[in-house]
Amino acid sequence: MGEFKVHRVRFFNYVPSGIRCVAYNNQSNRLAVSRTDGTVEIYNLSANYFQEKFFPGHESRATEALCWAEGQRLFSAGLNGEIMEYDLQALNIKYAMDAFGGPIWSMAASPSGSQLLVGCEDGSVKLFQITPDKIQFERNFDRQKSRILSLSWHPSGTHIAAGSIDYISVFDVKSGSAVHKMIVDRQYMGVSKRKCIVWGVAFLSDGTIISVDSAGKVQFWDSATGTLVKSHLIANADVQSIAVADQEDSFVVGTAEGTVFHFQLVPVTSNSSEKQWVRTKPFQHHTHDVRTVAHSPTALISGGTDTHLVFRPLMEKVEVKNYDAALRKITFPHPLLFMDLLDERTLVAVERPLDDIIAQLPPPIKKKKFGT
Repeated sequence: MGEFKVHRVRFFNYVPSGIRCVAYNNQSNRLAVSRTDGTVEIYNLSANYFQEKFFPGHESRATEALCWAEGQRLFSAGLNGEIMEYDLQALNIKYAMDAFGGPIWSMAASPSGSQLLVGCEDGSVKLFQITPDKIQFERNFDRQKSRILSLSWHPSGTHIAAGSIDYISVFDVKSGSAVHKMIVDRQYMGVSKRKCIVWGVAFLSDGTIISVDSAGKVQFWDSATGTLVKSHLIANADVQSIAVADQEDSFVVGTAEGTVFHFQLVPVTSNSSEKQWVRTKPFQHHTHDVRTVAHSPTALISGGTDTHLVFRPLMEKVEVKNYDAALRKITFPHPLLFMDLLDERTLVAVERPLDDIIAQLPPPIKKKKFGT
């Protein structure tokens, strides 16, 4: 028997975490993705959807909301009641601030990017001023009776819409008082549900508020009068997320059935200037709940419990039929996962540069002939 080299190789089962929320940055064409274990990933959509940054999570840090503000500043909030800002250069958490409202369920940055809103478990909506180094508490809005699950700014920055349990509130930003309270319909397939959860709201420039709820409905409200304009029953389960295009000519919603629906603003007739919202395209790229959606200029983005991040291109928006026109489904992270040897008995999965790991590997074991 001649000499030979032996390398020990051990395998592990990689179990990815579900996607909780995404936030698209139109200025830098980047997408921030938060998973249920608290990790945050940043994808560069201009560079073949490459995952260029990664922030490790923690079991005690469950992220429920994610948003960009002032261009390149990324914030998150979660059930631990803290607001965090990420340092995109050092790849760590810059600071964490307690909002003193219990668990945080929703967050939204103002159209100018200078203010931040959070919706809390105790029914409070809190406004923070974004300073160059940190965020500073400014004031509370009128407290509601139940938790604030969704928030949306009017593009002018003068009003906000807040979705809660069984109703939607419209606030005046200057005074902090509630202007309207709109009760949502609990009817679901002819049966009255006990509670109706407003999972998402979107405030449009013309004063229309679009809401999605646990009754499987997409509803359109007039914020000036506080009345329901139109309702679409699109699912037999919860409609959990909504995102509107910057031009406000289309929006996308995700359901608990794994379906993504696309709505577009189209003319009533071929020669008419009057337009209406029409459900145009359903997509079934997920197997479980679609917890979050985003709308880029050329694609519909969705993620959920099945851990998949899906990019569905809008073919009418893609000018050149190139690589960007293909459907993307990101299942596994881009960085390689290695087994780092801590001692003779313990192996852990880490994300490290290949050169560093090779430099620290022990020399190969040499086996000699028996009797030598």
